[in-house]
Amino acid sequence: GRGEPYIGQVAIGAVVLNRVKDSRFPKTIAGVIYQPGAFDAVSDGQINLSPDQTAFRAAQDALNGWDPTHGCVYYYNPSTATSSWIWSRPIMLQIGRHNFAK
Repeated sequence: GRGEPYIGQVAIGAVVLNRVKDSRFPKTIAGVIYQPGAFDAVSDGQINLSPDQTAFRAAQDALNGWDPTHGCVYYYNPSTATSSWIWSRPIMLQIGRHNFAK
């Protein structure tokens, strides 16, 4: 997430990778990222912006196994989340503006 602390960017990458490993989600990184409705950055076009070096480093750290979320498969911004379902998920931690949930 743009504007998030570095650990928050790694955490978002870790959520994607945790979903790949979870049978409830698609089996590839692209499948998870482009799953309809899964990520606001896809639906609002942010995904098409050029990533900076920090984003590349955060992605690499997640790919190398750093998971600050300890296995979470959901995250959301409580200030903007409109899905009542996401609020039913147990919050494991907060990083920056996002809650991370299982």
